[in-house]
Amino acid sequence: MSEYFGAFEKSKKAKPIKWIGYLAAASIAVLRLFHTKSSLIDEDVDMINMMFCVVIFSMFVIFFHILNSGMKITVVDGGITLFGILYVPVLTMFLSIIHSQKNGIILLIYVILCGWATDVFAYFAGKIASTKKHKFSKVSPNKSIEGCIAGAVGAVVTCLIYTVICNTYFYTNISYIYIILISLLLSIIGQVGDFAASSIKRYNDIKDYGNIIPGHGGILDRIDSILFIAPVAYILLMNI
Repeated sequence: MSEYFGAFEKSKKAKPIKWIGYLAAASIAVLRLFHTKSSLIDEDVDMINMMFCVVIFSMFVIFFHILNSGMKITVVDGGITLFGILYVPVLTMFLSIIHSQKNGIILLIYVILCGWATDVFAYFAGKIASTKKHKFSKVSPNKSIEGCIAGAVGAVVTCLIYTVICNTYFYTNISYIYIILISLLLSIIGQVGDFAASSIKRYNDIKDYGNIIPGHGGILDRIDSILFIAPVAYILLMNI
């Protein structure tokens, strides 16, 4: 959340209401902790409902804060704050929800592999085709059509190998055809997530969200695709 808010603060294009964003993120984290410790709440759908209750309540607080500020805080500031709550803690929490499923650790590793394999194969394909590559979008000039295709193919191959290992050594019974199809879909969604993060950075005229990882940027730079993959993966993988 700090990296997300910092992007807008550096550019001075908005004044996100940070205390509301941090409070909402902390509330969602505490709710998740309560969910895992209490027998009163034992359905992940309840956790999802509670998260969106936090989002709705945050919206009310944001608008109250806008009115109370005498318009020193604008609806744009409020919108960016609300989007940050949806973008960071809500999407991140789906990783925890996936982990709580049957074979949760296996599924969680699959989600991470799908996102990171897409990034790695897209990066190297873009490097190889650097002189002849076709630009994909002005949102992220370094990304190419060749890289996007290679990322999707690489993710499918990586996840298929991982599934073979899981079926062979961990006695799962996951359909290879199903994994191929959803890996392709999740890879595409992950690339949309990558472009979404790039659009935020381009709007704020920054290269990376942070520098906590030398040469790789911030935490958000590393998980931007996984954040988009997580909720869709939860829907597609919860019955495996």
